[in-house]
Amino acid sequence: MTVVLDCNILVMCLTSRSPFHIIYQSLIKGKFDLAISSDILLEYEEIIQQKYGVPTANALISLLKELPNVHHLTPYYKWKLIEADPDDNKYADCAIAGQADYVVTEDRHFSILKNIPFPKVPTISIDDFTQLIGRQNPSS
Repeated sequence: MTVVLDCNILVMCLTSRSPFHIIYQSLIKGKFDLAISSDILLEYEEIIQQKYGVPTANALISLLKELPNVHHLTPYYKWKLIEADPDDNKYADCAIAGQADYVVTEDRHFSILKNIPFPKVPTISIDDFTQLIGRQNPSS
């Protein structure tokens, strides 16, 4: 399974005290593939620096560059599917380029994707994705 994680989802799953930490743990264990683009990586770095500091952001970015289940993609086409917040389009474009099964998000701007017949970009909530990961990895 390949997913794109909205930046807020990544932030929510990093700390071990989070009920969503299973997402981060599953990523580290290679239980799913993560599709990222340069634009997504830059946003991850910026937001993690703000929330957790530069050393944490640098460590995370290095990890994402090293994990074999993290796929760095270059979306060559900008679909411009999300008009309400054009900055969110980088996630949809990456999902399309990487043929991702889901964009994991809690951002309401992504709800427009449910109404767009082509290209199809399935979204899933953090709760539903956490349950999906738990079902796939009952021993984790």
